[in-house]
Amino acid sequence: MPLKLFKCDETIPERKRHCYVKQPGEDTTMFLPDANINTIPGTLSERGCSFCGSKLVIGGVLKDTIQLIHGPVGCSYNTWHTKRYPSDNDNFQLKYAWSTDVKEKHVVFGGEKVLKQSMLEAFAEFPNIKRMIVYTTCATALIGDDPKAVAREVQKELGDVDIFCSECAGFAGVSQSKGHHVFNISWMHDKVGTFEPEIKSPYTINLIGDYNIQGDSYVINRYLDRLGIQVIAHFTGNGTYDGLRSMHKAKLSVVNCARSAGYIANELKKSYDIPRIDIDSWGFDYTAEGLRKIGTFFGIEDKVEELIAEEYAKWKPKLDWYKERLKGKKACIWTGGPRLWHWTKCLEDDLGVEVVAMSSKFGHQEDFEKVIARGKTGAIYLDDANELEFFEVLDQIKADVIFTGPRVGDLVKKLHIPYINGHAYHNGPYMGFEGFVNLARDVYNATRSPLWSLAGEDIREV
Repeated sequence: MPLKLFKCDETIPERKRHCYVKQPGEDTTMFLPDANINTIPGTLSERGCSFCGSKLVIGGVLKDTIQLIHGPVGCSYNTWHTKRYPSDNDNFQLKYAWSTDVKEKHVVFGGEKVLKQSMLEAFAEFPNIKRMIVYTTCATALIGDDPKAVAREVQKELGDVDIFCSECAGFAGVSQSKGHHVFNISWMHDKVGTFEPEIKSPYTINLIGDYNIQGDSYVINRYLDRLGIQVIAHFTGNGTYDGLRSMHKAKLSVVNCARSAGYIANELKKSYDIPRIDIDSWGFDYTAEGLRKIGTFFGIEDKVEELIAEEYAKWKPKLDWYKERLKGKKACIWTGGPRLWHWTKCLEDDLGVEVVAMSSKFGHQEDFEKVIARGKTGAIYLDDANELEFFEVLDQIKADVIFTGPRVGDLVKKLHIPYINGHAYHNGPYMGFEGFVNLARDVYNATRSPLWSLAGEDIREV
């Protein structure tokens, strides 16, 4: 039976529906693990909340926008400066955090007054910044504050500012995935079509689902610049508020992360008849395939092939050097949603690394369908995995390296297993040809580090 109940879950047998081991020759669609449903009471979870998905993942990346969290100060602190999303605007979005600092009195008497005061103070403190996103949180959603009404007042008083309200409290969904959806749809309905960009190329795209982690967007932008392609909107890596208002002017939507941002691409197709193509931009073969898709759409195939040839000549020998030394290593990918299916096959094809276990915090069943289709027989797949399951899996598979975030990363380091920061990277970028060489370098350095042999006793045996 491909669905599996781990020993640590014997007291919560419902977890069996969330754990899957790929079997030879089976129809994987019959055995997809349950996903995107409420965490089972009594289990641990590494999920983020819906507000986090709206602010930390999507909106908070914009480089020219005041990000005001209407709620307790902890909500602002938890989503500030925790991911490496640089920008060419002196990293404005990383340096500052704004909060209405809601307290008990505001919960009792209402928080709209303090929200308006905070909005005016923020604009006054940064007079050159004319754009703002206001986020509701659990506390302010529960008391029924109306941020849109307050935003209209402030816009009328100041005249030259524009404000977007993302009303997605932490409890709005089962994970941060709900925050992605709410932000996408709300932005489409409230802001797209309200700004007219300058068109500089016959080839215009929206680059959707890339957040410029450690400079990922810079790599992809260099390719697009060489092809003469103008990016109307970056959703949202190194992106601008007004750029996102201009998405209706692109001829094509190019989607990299379908889980966080595919929603707005679908809405652009419905409202403006802008076609959508999905790409993978990690790994050599996937990057080349994605560029070819874009080139075919615009009829510039020759330019694309020239670019690919140049990049292969420059970077493939370096990648092959790492592949020769990493062949046969076992890896786990324990990340958010799409990285599972973005990375599993390219790690195998480009580096010879066998991916033996994958876990998603907020992936949907369609994400698991894609990753299981790309994965190897015998690989383990977990939805909303808990820490005890991680330990049990590691005892079974004896992984050489783990791709995960800092929280789980700190756990596996205590077990003397190297980890690569798969959420925000430590030494990126990882996208594109150059980026995947960086990833290979980090895997090589992590697995070859002498620290692991010097680290001492396994804490489980002490």
